[in-house]
Amino acid sequence: MHASGATPISPPKPHKPPSLAWPTLAAGILAISSAAILIRKAEAPALVIGTVRLLTAAILLSPAVLIIAPREWAGLQARERWALLASGAALGLHFVLWIQSLKLTTVASSVVLATTNPIFVGLASRLILREALSRRQLLAIVLAMAGSVIIAAGDLAVTGEALLGDLMALVSAMAISVHLLLGRYLRRRLSNLAYIWPCYSIAGVLLLAATLLAGLPLFGYTTATYGYMALLGIIPQLIGHSALNWALGYFSPLFVTIAILGEPLGASALAFILLDEVPAPTVLLGTVLIIAGIILAGLAERAKSYTIEG
Repeated sequence: MHASGATPISPPKPHKPPSLAWPTLAAGILAISSAAILIRKAEAPALVIGTVRLLTAAILLSPAVLIIAPREWAGLQARERWALLASGAALGLHFVLWIQSLKLTTVASSVVLATTNPIFVGLASRLILREALSRRQLLAIVLAMAGSVIIAAGDLAVTGEALLGDLMALVSAMAISVHLLLGRYLRRRLSNLAYIWPCYSIAGVLLLAATLLAGLPLFGYTTATYGYMALLGIIPQLIGHSALNWALGYFSPLFVTIAILGEPLGASALAFILLDEVPAPTVLLGTVLIIAGIILAGLAERAKSYTIEG
């Protein structure tokens, strides 16, 4: 424990991640790839979808968390409590903007722009966290982002509504970057459960308040829509985002965000299968570049891995 006013927590020491860390991260990315399709299927306002998604995950986690986590929360400093609140708020902002963007633009455009966070996380890691970026990491960012842009270029709409959706997706990427960077800071002191439950709960309550202030109904939707929203809470949130936050205990946030760029590939494939959204020919080239970027980032991560005590 650190007394108030103590020096900031030092960066975690390099350590080889457990063998389970790699497949868990891959499973998390696969799980979040289903989110765009489920959101498109849910016939409800963005705020309602985000509210149900987050609160479903928080409620399902509650029995285990409320037994295990209170002692961990009691040991937090005031600044860490504020950071936890900010992380939950950033997560809520990310979801409401991204979910609304999916109502205005295509799945591929929205997902690609919402996963531009390697740029923001890379800059923050260098300028704020003072973490040097290797040449491999920089090249990985360039390759993966180039692949994402190529995929989006063949799919971007030019209407005013679509451009608004694209802007919302981009701002949502900034918000999730804040959430991930704060997660790196807080996971040095908190277990995964003790971290994700407050984040999901705070984000869910904030979205619930926004939903009520906007006068949007929480009831009266079809059974299918409630089913899709519940699945959002279970698959991409409870399984997907929880796995990504767990991975922050063993990988740098930059690598996690680069790996998340695998989501557009899965989302585009599912959109083709389930929504008949035919990907542009450029998707193949973009896919190759994204995979190359992820592999290169993985090699860089093996050379400089992170672990978190607690």
